[in-house]
Amino acid sequence: MKKILVINGPNLNLLGEREPAVYGDNSLEKINAKISDSAKSLGFETDFFQSNSEGALIDRLHEARLDCAGVILNAGAYTHYSYAIRDAISAIKIPVIEVHLSNVDSREEFRKTSVIAPVCKGSISGFGEYSYLLALDALKFLL
Repeated sequence: MKKILVINGPNLNLLGEREPAVYGDNSLEKINAKISDSAKSLGFETDFFQSNSEGALIDRLHEARLDCAGVILNAGAYTHYSYAIRDAISAIKIPVIEVHLSNVDSREEFRKTSVIAPVCKGSISGFGEYSYLLALDALKFLL
C-alpha cells in the first residue's frame, strides 16, 4: 500500500478554535480522521505531521522521499515566503499537492502569492477540509 504524507504547517494545530468562519469548526484531528478514511478507500496508507517550525517541516519533507509516494502539504503562512520549503519540495522528487482550507485568492493580497506552487504538482484551495480529499484524488490520478 502506498503511503501518503499529510503535512500541516503553522497554526493548523488550532483548527476548530482559530477563526472558524474562515477555517471551519473541525479540529485537525477530526480532519485527519476523514483523510485517513478516504485514503484507505483509495488504497493509500496515511502518515500525518504538523509543526509550527519551518525547519521541522523541511526535515519531514526530506524524510518523505524515502518512504512516501506523495505529499499533501498545507504550509500555512510559509506558503507565501518560504523559499527553503520550496527548495525542499523541489529536491524530493515525489509529487506534492499544495492545499489550503480557505480560498486564498479571495483573501488578503499577501495570501495570493504562493512561492511553493511552481514546484508542486498542483494546488487546491477554498473547499475547507475537502481540499485534502480532493488532493487525495489528485494523487491517486498521478500515482
